[in-house]
Amino acid sequence: MTTHDVHQVRAFEHPGAGRKRAKATPKGRQVDPAAAHEIELLLGDRSRQRDLLIEHMHLIQDKYHQISAAHLAALADEMKLSFAEVFETATFYAHFDVVKEGEPDIAPVTIRVCDSLTCAMMGAEDLLQQLQNKAGPGIRVVRAPCVGRCDTAPAAEVGHHFVDHATVTSVLAAAKAGETHAHLPDYVGFNDYVAGGGYALLNRLRSGALSREDLLKSLDDASLRGLGGAGFPTGRKWRAVLGEPGPRLMAINGDEGEPGTFKDRFYLETDPHRFLEGMLIGAHVVEATDVYIYLRDEYPASREILEREIALLPPGGPVLHMRRGAGAYICGEESSLLESIEGKRGLPRHKPPYPFQVGLFGLPTLINNIETLWWVRDIVEKGAGWWKGHGRNDRHGLRSYSVSGRVKNPGMKLAPAGVTVRELIDEFCGGMADGHRFYAYLPGGASGGILPAAMDDIPLDFGTLEKYGCFIGSAAVVILSDKDSVRGAALNLMKFFEDESCGQCTPCRAGTQKAAMLMEKPVWDRELLDQLSAAMRDASICGLGQAASNPLTSVIKYFPDEFKEAAE
Repeated sequence: MTTHDVHQVRAFEHPGAGRKRAKATPKGRQVDPAAAHEIELLLGDRSRQRDLLIEHMHLIQDKYHQISAAHLAALADEMKLSFAEVFETATFYAHFDVVKEGEPDIAPVTIRVCDSLTCAMMGAEDLLQQLQNKAGPGIRVVRAPCVGRCDTAPAAEVGHHFVDHATVTSVLAAAKAGETHAHLPDYVGFNDYVAGGGYALLNRLRSGALSREDLLKSLDDASLRGLGGAGFPTGRKWRAVLGEPGPRLMAINGDEGEPGTFKDRFYLETDPHRFLEGMLIGAHVVEATDVYIYLRDEYPASREILEREIALLPPGGPVLHMRRGAGAYICGEESSLLESIEGKRGLPRHKPPYPFQVGLFGLPTLINNIETLWWVRDIVEKGAGWWKGHGRNDRHGLRSYSVSGRVKNPGMKLAPAGVTVRELIDEFCGGMADGHRFYAYLPGGASGGILPAAMDDIPLDFGTLEKYGCFIGSAAVVILSDKDSVRGAALNLMKFFEDESCGQCTPCRAGTQKAAMLMEKPVWDRELLDQLSAAMRDASICGLGQAASNPLTSVIKYFPDEFKEAAE
């Protein structure tokens, strides 16, 4: 074979051989050097570990009031992640304002107007429209789901500053005055809490003066249940986690996003160390090495209080990590919460395995609600008999009812478990608001169903409402009057669920959308809505889709007169 023949064979085997090769061009999105420098400075010496992705996004959002495509690319490069991973996480959460290439920058001040049920009843839609018309340059006005201030509805948020009983004048005044930071209320700080006997129980437990078994027995005897909504026995949950091989972790569910609920915020903003002591007791019992406190982004004052007070705790115990939600109701579901803490989209996990077996970072994890832990100290110190000595209508214990709507004095009402809605209104809320007649109520927040005023004698507690197609959940009670439409209320709630569905499963993603569309019609197709509700209940992955139709089915069942009016 001649030299010419050899070159011909090589050219055939390697197309382009013998020709000058073009300069290699990097594939994918390129990192802008200026953006890379800004991200490097912003992160400083913070860890670049994968689970801090959402925390780092908050840093960008807080500084620049938005997250540009250039900053996302630079963050992905800095954390050694793909751009797709970072982009899908950023766009999943409502509080991250992602600006894509070619889009204009977002205004430096954002006003969020809550449009969930109680705020809607108090005129939020009109407030939103007027603000959008009058805001002026440099201010963006958007609607927001429940922000946990239903007792002072309508509520608006300017940056991270909340305006209660909001009006156009008060909101714009706050925006123009630059009031964009949270105002801290008065609360029991570390020194006052210790002076009142705080942390003595924790110290007894850590020293061995109080045994782990005796403490668990106190919780068992009191029948303390999870007060975030699920109602699982607390002592049994702690024992289940302890029964799994270590190492173990603990996660705090502070993502109280159920419309109508604000009790956790009340406790964090009044007596935070009572929660912290309960948390540290739980961590000690299950031997958790680390505790992750996940708090919704709508609670900036609570977050600042916790950060301040945690810094005052004496050394020892588990490592504490504060994690910040970003506007996703689904992250109140325990497995979605874990995904979010790990820095990912809050998509619910399939079960089993359950979090107490395979939880955060694949380790056995104890998950508790803030209020549940808040009560641990009182129950153990005062005894199970003290706790069970409270209650009405054959129920036992205390419940924190978040009451909003058409009552004279809304707010967080500590009342005996099993109190009826009529007792709650008359004894704890000063009666109905002037000019309003009691018509209907939500016993358990957005997903707990709607009942007519005629059914006002049902004890509000676990296990008493299920036979009526409702449940107590987190004890968020919303009172409707004769001036409100239950059809309109159910539609408001269904639109909330449509917006908050994570989109992972079709029954919930498509079901909430189709239900809202059907509910907007003057006359409801009851048969089709019943079929759709059944499909959502039976086939959705998590509680959001399974419970989203409860208000709808309640209205169909208990308010036939509203349909007659619609048909006419």
